[in-house]
Amino acid sequence: MFSTGQLIFAGCFVVAFIILMIFSYRKDLKLHRKYYKGSIFILIGFIIFILLLFVLKTYLRPE
Repeated sequence: MFSTGQLIFAGCFVVAFIILMIFSYRKDLKLHRKYYKGSIFILIGFIIFILLLFVLKTYLRPE
């Protein structure tokens, strides 16, 4: 389906992309800690909300 050259390019692209993302995140780590403090609670709230919707859908399903 894909040629060898396309697979090599995709592999190199993925590796380079991951390395650049790690570099960028580490560079901005001080800003992330300052401006996004407490955002983990919002993530936890969304996860709980989605789980609650799933539980309600499961138990209130008409049979």
